[in-house]
Amino acid sequence: MALQESGEMYLETIYVLSQKSSTVRAIDVGEYMGFSKPSVSRALGLLKDEGLVKKDKDGYLKLTEAGEILAKRIYERHTVLTRLLISIGVDEKTAAEDACRVEHYISDTTFDAIKAHMKK
Repeated sequence: MALQESGEMYLETIYVLSQKSSTVRAIDVGEYMGFSKPSVSRALGLLKDEGLVKKDKDGYLKLTEAGEILAKRIYERHTVLTRLLISIGVDEKTAAEDACRVEHYISDTTFDAIKAHMKK
């Protein structure tokens, strides 16, 4: 399944927020991303339809197993790319912003090579 960049950003956000708190609400996602309630609601509906996110009886968001696998993959790309950019002299803010853009488009082959290089 190929998600668009925005869908990946929502998954990553839910994952990051769930690492900080045991409960994640749609409003938390909107505040974190700076998006309106209607935008968040629409995106979450699409992610639910794809089987990547579910909402429990109290309205809290949870990643499904498939959603969590994808979110972890995206987050790993973000963190590794950010570290790489910082290691070559890019300031932390710019590195994080650029990594956020690149993480959605880089091939698995290139990312695996970067990870292997970073381990050296």
